[in-house]
Amino acid sequence: MIMFARDMSFSFIDLFAGIGGTRMAFEGVGGRCVFSSEWDAWACDTYEANFGERPSGDITEIDAFDIPQHDVLVGGFPCQPFSIAGVTKNNALGNEHGFRHATQGTLFFHIARILEASRPRAFLLENVKNLVSHDKGRTFETILRTLQDELSYSVKWTILDAQALLPQHRQRVYIVGFRDAVDFEFPELSGARATLSDVLEKRVASKYRLTEHLWNYLQGYAAKHRAKGNGFGYGLVTDRVNGVTRTLSARYYKDGSEILIPVGSGPPRRLTPRECARLQGFPDDFEIPVSDTQAYKQFGNSVAVPVVQTVARAIRDVLVKRRSPDAYVQGRMRTILINSNRNGRTNHGQKAKFPRKTAELVRTTQANLPLANSK
Repeated sequence: MIMFARDMSFSFIDLFAGIGGTRMAFEGVGGRCVFSSEWDAWACDTYEANFGERPSGDITEIDAFDIPQHDVLVGGFPCQPFSIAGVTKNNALGNEHGFRHATQGTLFFHIARILEASRPRAFLLENVKNLVSHDKGRTFETILRTLQDELSYSVKWTILDAQALLPQHRQRVYIVGFRDAVDFEFPELSGARATLSDVLEKRVASKYRLTEHLWNYLQGYAAKHRAKGNGFGYGLVTDRVNGVTRTLSARYYKDGSEILIPVGSGPPRRLTPRECARLQGFPDDFEIPVSDTQAYKQFGNSVAVPVVQTVARAIRDVLVKRRSPDAYVQGRMRTILINSNRNGRTNHGQKAKFPRKTAELVRTTQANLPLANSK
């Protein structure tokens, strides 16, 4: 009988990679990144500084068949078209949003075409909580229908809050899919929880303190909305042991109002970029080679690394269970069948492309199998 070594390694691709928070999480549980894609040049600078390679550019211009074979696809497709703030902004500008948004709303379908072409064993997608309720649930329904019905993945999803591991209230929806039927459950977020004291630096430059003018404006703005019964306003965090901040967002560079730290009797201060990195679970040796403005945007757009790592570990544990080479090869061979229909085009309208020789596909797939032990 052939038994496979319980090799904890697996390969993955990092789409909409940002500054690499998801990559860091998956590498932390044995993953090996074989491809990454990110269009923002500043984010690519930070990614390159920390991982020694620059991501490929715009995913919409990358041929799915040029992407190396991989076990897991991971991607946090852009949040803005699905977020409450993004919907409000695009409505005000008269723009369409969600899947109807001309520039970002269809990016999910680039994930779909890569899943269709590569047929990885699993995927993890991350997005803002509001994705579930956007457009009265029709957006999320479309995503699930695409993943389950069109691409034939077994899909589960949940909403996780980072405050179980970090001192930040950050709810995100996580969607996990497997090519084959498996026994997967989302893990509980447990373990040692960082405190705000762990996040805050001991010495902070005076430039991070708000001006009297800005502080007076924020207090007045909050008072006005309180009088109207609204919850808008600044977020002052006073408890450094049990305190939990609001969600760090990409707009933090503007005034820092959602997370403010008291400083004596005067105006409070905003977080430093390093503190933002810690609030998202990045280690202190993570390099920040960009300006404060860019850093605030990047960490506000990033994932909570410990949360993703917890989910990544659960995915890995499913993948490393006994793998049959026949099943693995057959899964890769299904690429040809699923990618095409009778007119030779993919489900997303692109002309289907196939390996030159079926035997070449089989050899490539078998070469990537874990080593076997005879018993």
